[in-house]
Formats: sequence, structure tokens, C-alpha cells
Amino acid sequence: MTVRAPDQGGILDGMNPSKYNASNPIITFIIQAGIIIIFCRLLHFPLSKIRQPRVIAEVIGGILLGPSVFGRIPGFTDAIFPTASMPALSMAANVGLILFLFLVGLEVDLRLLVSNWRIALSVGAAGMAIPFGLGWGIAYGLYHQFHKDPGLVPITFGTYALFVGVAMAITAFPVLCRILTELKLLQTQVGIVVLSAGVGNDVVGWVLLALCVALVNAGSGITALYVLLTAVAYVLLLVYAIRPAFIWILKRTGSLHNGPTQSVVALTVLMTFGSAFFTGIIGIHPIFGAFLMGLICPHQGGFAIKLTEKIEDLVAVFFLPLYFALSGLSTNIGLLDNGITWAYVVGVIAVAFIGKVAGGTLAARMNKLVWRESFTIGIMMSCKGLVELIVLNIGYNAKILSQRTFTIFVVMALVTTFATTPLTSALFPPWYQKKLAAWKRGEIEWDGNHLAPTDSSEGETGSTTEKDQSEIKRLLVSLRLDSLPSVFTFIALLGGEKASTSGSNAVHPSKKVKGAEAYGHRPVARPLEVHGLRMLELTERLSSVMKDSELDDLSTRDPVVNAFHTFGQLNNVAVSGEIQLVPEGSYYEILNDRASERNSDMILLPWSETGSFSEEVTANMMDVSQSAFSNSSYNQFVTKFLDTITCNAAILINNGFGALPKADMQALHRTPTNFSIRSQPILATAPLVDQSHHIFLPFIGGLDDHVALRFVLRLARNPNVTATIVHVKSTDLAIQPADEIKEHINNGNKDRGKLVTTSSQEMISSQDQAFFTAMADSLPANLRDRVLFSSIETTQPLRDSVEQARAEVGLSSESAGDLVVVGRHQKTRTAISGHHISTGDEVAQSLGNLAEAMITSHLKASVLVIQAGKIVQE
Repeated sequence: MTVRAPDQGGILDGMNPSKYNASNPIITFIIQAGIIIIFCRLLHFPLSKIRQPRVIAEVIGGILLGPSVFGRIPGFTDAIFPTASMPALSMAANVGLILFLFLVGLEVDLRLLVSNWRIALSVGAAGMAIPFGLGWGIAYGLYHQFHKDPGLVPITFGTYALFVGVAMAITAFPVLCRILTELKLLQTQVGIVVLSAGVGNDVVGWVLLALCVALVNAGSGITALYVLLTAVAYVLLLVYAIRPAFIWILKRTGSLHNGPTQSVVALTVLMTFGSAFFTGIIGIHPIFGAFLMGLICPHQGGFAIKLTEKIEDLVAVFFLPLYFALSGLSTNIGLLDNGITWAYVVGVIAVAFIGKVAGGTLAARMNKLVWRESFTIGIMMSCKGLVELIVLNIGYNAKILSQRTFTIFVVMALVTTFATTPLTSALFPPWYQKKLAAWKRGEIEWDGNHLAPTDSSEGETGSTTEKDQSEIKRLLVSLRLDSLPSVFTFIALLGGEKASTSGSNAVHPSKKVKGAEAYGHRPVARPLEVHGLRMLELTERLSSVMKDSELDDLSTRDPVVNAFHTFGQLNNVAVSGEIQLVPEGSYYEILNDRASERNSDMILLPWSETGSFSEEVTANMMDVSQSAFSNSSYNQFVTKFLDTITCNAAILINNGFGALPKADMQALHRTPTNFSIRSQPILATAPLVDQSHHIFLPFIGGLDDHVALRFVLRLARNPNVTATIVHVKSTDLAIQPADEIKEHINNGNKDRGKLVTTSSQEMISSQDQAFFTAMADSLPANLRDRVLFSSIETTQPLRDSVEQARAEVGLSSESAGDLVVVGRHQKTRTAISGHHISTGDEVAQSLGNLAEAMITSHLKASVLVIQAGKIVQE
């Protein structure tokens, strides 16, 4: 008999790729995986618009692909999901499940449970006890109504009720973290309570589920006892032997603080599968071993986060959709075909929801939270999500649940998960969060009335005037890696005055006389307080959510924040710094919120040097300079920020402020040095001999220019700063740019619809002239040698302002960087005669025409665009 080799020609030999081939199952698997992933991604797009987690799309996708919808199409299931192919698909899905449960264990930070153990214990215990008891009650009806369904193993009612109780009491900790992060509740008291209780709930729930599985798999009660004792011994081995040895290896390899090496990742994955293997062979599901391995991994130095970053994408993008789609394929809505079954669907949903909400709410209320906070905690604890589906699949595969009861519980999981976000948003909206926070700080009464300030400095903030807004005492800075040099230089000019030790040399500590006054040191006043806010994009990745829940640790390790603190110490500036992970579309809201919370006088926002939200440094500096203003989303972000901010705002477009100008930097990149020993030339720059800065301000008029003029005089207090302030008088009143003052006058008229007349414009012009003259006349004597006031008259103020700037800045190649300061003048749409605008209207919309003219004129200077804060009208 001749043995024929299998065909290798594929479709060229007439092979049908859609037909399952047991000897080559990979082709069918690729087709299945591709359909599942694409289908789930398409479903998630509309669901993400209503803030639904991805697991909803993955389960619904599985239900649609299963016997409920597409399975009813003749031949669909046999062609795409034939029965013979399901073991391979299930194997891949379960490998992904093991890795995912390891990531879930990594996400659980037991330090959070320990630091909030009292409220976590009460909320977690009540949030499990009540639904567990109610679940035990409804399990009686489910057990007797559906125990004759085909495929079930003979189990006692006690085991069945234990499983149903666990299914009712479990909370989806990973999905909960994402919802809290999406709703910006992770750092609030509600978020802290929910996370702390969720950690305890998760751990206890998995322990109870392991007990349930052990009871089902064990042949007798004594066997189940042996299984549980073995599991306890294994947990002790992990905690007291394997974990210390693992940490020792991490320290030896430097992985604990520098991130895991490839060898450490390989070791960790092997340990995960080894742990899963052990719990699997002793009669408990393999996922418990993976979960335990994740729990014992250390969180110090951000190791858990960095390890998650190595694994999460493949698991989330490829493996998890397969697993949850399998859940959907096992779900058959057609089995819910009678009234009693639908009654149990409603009953299971009601028990799961009411039990969790009641338990969490009452426990939170007993811990003295207000009712809305308590109800919000209860609703969030009712979220089931993907953890519930994992529990249900374990019960289905263990033959505890029939396909009908499995479908009932899947519907419950979908409804409770889907309802969590909209109910939380309605019950605990942002306006209520702000009111509650102000009430807890003692700023307002519960009915919203402001309390009388106890500090005179606080009282001044209640009535904001133009003069108040011009004095910068509290500055909020957006920290970016690519703009740190310019930010540091800017802050140093604004408030940095190094401590003086004149009149006394350093003294050895052993020879110092007691008392600071004895050896000449005096405390130095710090008139400026600067808070640095570094915003990182919050993504759907698990590691991103983990970072958000560990922001304090992340802020202490972040090199940008640490460099900012070091700069403050060296320059005698009172600084503080933090990291916030926020969705890209919420950057401007976070800046506004932080400014309000800290009563900031001004926000300094450096323009992205890459033209995007990303801080990655581009190798080609020329590409950066050309694309810095072409990103529509970044221009829109700046526009929204300036349109919504209430305090003064400054946008810094850096071009060599505290560093080399871009043109010089590009030349330095292109010019190899004599001592270059690599293909990439080594950059060498000499220290600055001339540390001076020259500032040019074209004063055209309006509130923005008023604040800008005061601000330039504030910078000019630094002895390294010189300034030229030119009053650009427009002789054409039709293009007077003082729109903010015009609106202010219009709002003061009795007839609000009346336009500003020519005489009103002349009055505005005279007000600008009076302000300019007053500031020039009141110039302190120590500034008169370094600040020059002058005036010009023109019919083209923007063009002549650019020409004046050319004559003032960038004249010295050895200075520390010059600066052009302009008002935003957002409402001015005056054309620039003879000036070609290459960056389009977006920059003009966000920064104003004058700023755009300065930027596109290729000045050898940075540009600072200032917008006045909103004046509070009595």
C-alpha cells in the first residue's frame, strides 16, 4: 500500500481553507480568531461612546456569533465553528485566561487593602454577605427548577448554593478599576473605598470559588479536605519561600527597579504556568495558581506595572476576545423560552443588583459617608464584568450549570456591568463631586452658600480684579520632558532667587555654633509657589490603570517630577509636583480643575515641541519644527484650554529659551565634531557666558496686553532681563484689537445690543494709552536702565509689530535666549498685510493672529502668548 504525502499546495491544489482539517487545524483557527477579533472591535466602537468596557462587546460578539443569532444561519456554525475545531480554540483561550488571571493578581495591590482595612473590611464583608445570602435563597429555586437539564453532574444542593452565592457576591475588580478611571473617581474617597473593598472581595471570592470547585471535583468529603489543606500549604509556600527567593533574584538582576529583563519575564511566565499546573492537578482550576502567582509579585519600584506592560497587549488583543467569545458561543438566548425561565432571569438580576447595592451602601453609610457617596459605592460594587464570566465558565465546564442556567447568569452579568457606568454618572456627577469636596473642606454650606473666609489672603481671591490677576504668586506648570529646559529658565526668571550666603563662608559641621544666626544663615523668602502637573495619557491598557491606582509611588519615581523638585531646591523656589493619568480629550479639564483647586494665578503651558501629546523625542529635529503646529488635535486642545480657563494663562512656544535655538540645534546635529567616534556625532555645547534675556512686548491694547505688560515688568525684576515695550498705536480704528475691553464696555451699557461706536473705540484707545503711560511713569528706579518704553503709529499694527520684533530679539547668539510676549487677542481677525501664513487658521484660532505672525516669522526667539483671566463681576 502506497502512503500518499499530505497535499502541500494549499489552495493551488484545490484545498478549501474554510473546511476544517484535523491534521492542519491552524488554518481554521486563524479564520475563527480573525472573525472574533474584528467583530468584537467593531462592536466596541459604538459601545465605547457610552463608556462601556470592552468585555461587553466581546461577550455580545460571542452571543451574536453563537447559536442565538448567526448560528441560526444554515451552515454557519459547521463552516466557521465546527465542533471538531473547538478544542483548539478552547486551548488557546484558556492559555490566555491563565495569563490574564496572572495579570489580575498583579493588579491587586494588597497594600491598598492594608492601608484602608477598616472601611474595606466593612464594605467588602457587607457587599458579599447580603448577596451571598440572597443568592443562597434563589439557588433553591434554580436547583429544583433546572436540575433535570441535560449534562449536569450530580451535586448536592449545598455545593450548588455555594457556587450561586459566590456568583452573586463576586465583584469584577479589573473592570471596576477601568470604570473608576474613566469617570475620574480613582483618587476620590469613593474610588479608594471601592478599590479597597474590591481587593478584599476579589481575594475572598476566588477562595470561595476554589472551595466550590474542590467540592465538585473531589470524590468524597475527606478528599475535598485534603485538597483544601494542600492548597493552604501551597499558599504558605508561595508567600514564605518562593516570594522571598523571587525578590532576591529581581534585586540581583536589577529588575525590581529597572524593569524586568527578558530572562526575568521568561522565569515569571514559567512560574505562572508551573503554579497553574500545580493547582490544576490537586483538583482546583489552573487559573487559581496563576492568580496566586500574580499576588506574590512585588509592587516596589513599579515592577508589577513594568511586567504588565510586557505581557498585557497580546493577552488583551488576542487571547481575551477568544475566551469571552467562547462564553458567548456557549450562550443560547433561545433557551429562555418560557415564562418561568424569564422570571428567574429577572430574579437573578434583581438579587445580584439589590444585594450588592444594599450591602455596599449600608456599610459605606455606617462609615459616615453621605448617602450619594454610599449609593455610588453600592452601585459600583454590583459590577460583575469579566470576573463573573470567568466564574460562570468554570461552573459551566464543571457541569454545575446547564446551558440554560449559564445563559441566565450571562444575561445578569451583562445587565449589571452595562448599568454600572450610567448609574454612577447620574448619581455622582462632576458638579456634585466638586460641591461635596468644597463642603468637606469647609468652604461652603450644604445648601451651596459660601462661608466667610478665615484668612485675609483667601478673602482677596473672592473679588478678582485686573491688578490681582497680574501678580503671580501661585503658578501651575504643565510638565513635559521635551520642554523642561525652557520651563526651568522661565521659572528661574519669574521667582528663582538663590539663597545668599554672602558674608559667611562654609563652616565644617563640627565647628558650627548653635543657632542659625550665629553663622550667618537666614531663611530666604519664597514669594513664588509653583506646582508642576505632568499629564500622561490614560489608555485602555491594564498597566495604565495600575499606574493610576499607584500615582503616589509613580510620582516619587518619575524622573521629570524629580528633576522639577531638584530644580526648585537649587533655585530656592517652592515647588510641588504630581502625575495625573487622564484621557487625551480631558487634558484641558484637568488643568482647569487643578488651577481652581490650588487658586493658581497663572498656568504656564509649554507648546508641544513634537506637535503632539506624545513626549517622544524625534531624531530629526527639522521634522519636529515643521510639524509642531500641524497637529489638529493639539491645536484644538490649546483652544479649549484657553477658552475654558478662568485664571491667567501663558502658552510658551520655545525656540532656544534656556537652550540652543532650533536652527542652531539642527546645525549642531548636522556638524560632526573632531572627537566623534560613532556614526552619530557627539553633541557638545559650551557653557553660557552671557546669561541675559531680552524681552520684546508689542502693546496693542486690550486686557490680554494689560496683563502681559505687568507680567513683563514682573520678569524684568530679574537682573539678567532687559525689555522693550512698544505701544503699537493703530491709526485705523476699524482694526482696533481691544475686543475684550469693548465687550466689557458693551456689557456695562443698558442697551446690551448696542454696538461700540467710533467714539467708544477712541475712548478704549485712550484707556490703553493711559494704562501704558501710567506703567511707564511708575517704573521703579532699579528697572529704568533695563526697561525701555516707546510708541509707534501705524495702519498695519501686526506687520509692524513683527518688524519691531525682528529689530529687537535674536541679535546676540551668545545670550540665554530672547522672548517675545504677546497678548492672545483671540477675537481679533485682522489680516496681516504682506505676511504669508503657512500654518493655517488653526494656530490663529488657538493663539491669535499676532502670535501666529511672530511664530511664522522665524524669529530667533521664543514666543509667550498671554491670555487674561476672566474678571469676576460683582
